[in-house]
Amino acid sequence: MSKHKIEFNVEVRPRTGTGGAREARRQGFVPGVLYGGDLAPVAINLRKPEVKKAIETGQFLNTTATLIHKGEKQLVIPQGIQMHPVTDQPWHVDLFRVEKDQIIKVEVPVHFKGLEACPGIKKGGTLNVVRHTVEINVPAGHIPEHLEADISALEVGDNVKISNVKLPKDASPVIGDRDFTIATIAGRGGKTEEEPAAAAAADAVPAAKAAAPKAGAAAAAPAKAAPAKPAPKK
Repeated sequence: MSKHKIEFNVEVRPRTGTGGAREARRQGFVPGVLYGGDLAPVAINLRKPEVKKAIETGQFLNTTATLIHKGEKQLVIPQGIQMHPVTDQPWHVDLFRVEKDQIIKVEVPVHFKGLEACPGIKKGGTLNVVRHTVEINVPAGHIPEHLEADISALEVGDNVKISNVKLPKDASPVIGDRDFTIATIAGRGGKTEEEPAAAAAADAVPAAKAAAPKAGAAAAAPAKAAPAKPAPKK
């Protein structure tokens, strides 16, 4: 799970629309909308320092946060943030209600370990990263901070596939119809920096061929949380 615990102490915004949002900003808040689940959208105010701190974690849109209102807590996942085009200050936030066991789709960064021990790199090869992040289906309460790929035993020409990466319990890759490439160990003379794109294209070929016969299997894939569209901002 993420080491960054994001919490927002929020207030319900009494005035909606443009006027209410402007008033919230004058008072030092960031206006937002909370939606999703079986409840109606709610206009809320978030404290700007808490929003800025959450953004600085670098994981604002890829992890859950907890809203606190009058002692009650609600787990949410940020769906979007608008920044002021001139001041680059947070301007508006959209938050989606979730439950900790609810399966949601998130992008998680991939970290590589074993670079110093990698025999392929010792022989002059380079690590070419095809995917810096991987989309996974995971319970909202168990989103990992990152995925880890070990390259300590790879030679020149070897690949890191998604099957080589240990996923958290109850998590699965969104791309489930092939063992896609995450990185390669490229040789000094043969393969170039264009390899990541070529590898990604190669991954796509078997997927296209398998699309028709595997249509039934797609229907049986784990359900994804499909966030409702945000309520129009006023």
